[in-house]
Amino acid sequence: MSLTFIAPPLQQINSEIARHAGVDLYVLRLDLMHPWVNGNKWFKLKYNLLEAKEKNFTTLLTFGGAYSNHIYATAAAGNLFGFRTIGVIRGEERLPLNPTLSFAVQQGMQLVYLNREMYRQRNTPALEEYLRQRFGEVFIIPEGGSNLNGVRGCTEIIADAMPTAGYAYAFDHICVACGTATTLAGIALSLHEGQRAIAFPVLKNGAFLAQEIESLLTNYLASGLPSPYSSPASWELLCDYHFGGYAKVNDELLLFSQQFTEEHGVPLDYVYTAKMFYGVMELLKQGFFCKGNSLLLVHTGGLQGNIGMEKRLQRFSKI
Repeated sequence: MSLTFIAPPLQQINSEIARHAGVDLYVLRLDLMHPWVNGNKWFKLKYNLLEAKEKNFTTLLTFGGAYSNHIYATAAAGNLFGFRTIGVIRGEERLPLNPTLSFAVQQGMQLVYLNREMYRQRNTPALEEYLRQRFGEVFIIPEGGSNLNGVRGCTEIIADAMPTAGYAYAFDHICVACGTATTLAGIALSLHEGQRAIAFPVLKNGAFLAQEIESLLTNYLASGLPSPYSSPASWELLCDYHFGGYAKVNDELLLFSQQFTEEHGVPLDYVYTAKMFYGVMELLKQGFFCKGNSLLLVHTGGLQGNIGMEKRLQRFSKI
C-alpha cells in the first residue's frame, strides 16, 4: 500500500446551468489524494494519528456503521502507519461481510460489534472505560473523526489544497456535505471574512447541527490549537437536500449522480457528495447565487461506499 499522497486537483465544471447562472464552478477533488485514505477522512485522521504516535499508543480504536467511510479509512491508515486497529461496529455481525468491512479486515482491523443501545453510549466515559478494560491502552478516535484533532485537520483542506498562495480567496462560497459538522467547522475557521461556507446536511432535520457547529468552533478556539483566523467566517446550513435521511437514496438522486459523472467525469458518492452537488445545481437554477460568484465544491471522497449501496439497492429492487 502506497504512502504517497498527492495534492488534490482543482477541476472546473463546465456546466450549462452554471453558465446560465453566471457562476464559476470548481470541484476540489479530495477523492483523488490517495486510493484508500482520501477525502475529508484523511484530514480528520492526520492529527489523531500524530497524537497517538507522540503518546506511544500502538492501537487505534474507533466507531462506525457497517458501511462507514471512517472505518474504511482508519483501517487503511492504521495499516499504512503501523498501528493496530479496532473497529467498533454498530449493530449485529452479518456474514458474509460487506465490501467496506471486508476491506477493513484485510487491512488488519479487528471488528467488534455493539448492539444499538450500547452503541449510543459510545461517547460516554463508562463505555470508553469498558473498552479500555477489554482491549487495554487504546487511542480512541470518535465516530467520523469528530473531535478537535479532526477540526484542526479540516482547517487545512482549503489553504493546503490550493495550487498557489492566496488562490483560495478567489472563491466566494465553499460548499460541503455535512454529517458530523467537523469538516464544516474546520473550513469555516480557514476562510477569510469575505467568504462563506455552506453545508448540506445529509441527515433528516439537520438543523440541529448548527448547535454542534457552534460547540466545535467555540471549543476549538478555546483549545489553543492552531487556527488560521481568530474567528470563523460566516456559514450556513441548507437542510432540504437530504433525500429522506442518512444513507437514503432514490431514483432521482441516482439518475443525477450518473448523469453528472458522465457529463463531467466526477464520480459522486450517494451518501454525501451526490446530495450536496444536487443541492448546488438546484440552487443555481433558482438564482440563489449572485452572478459573478465563484463556488468551490469540496469532494469529500467516500466512493468506496457506492459498492455496498448499489448492492443493497439491487437487492431491494428485486423484492
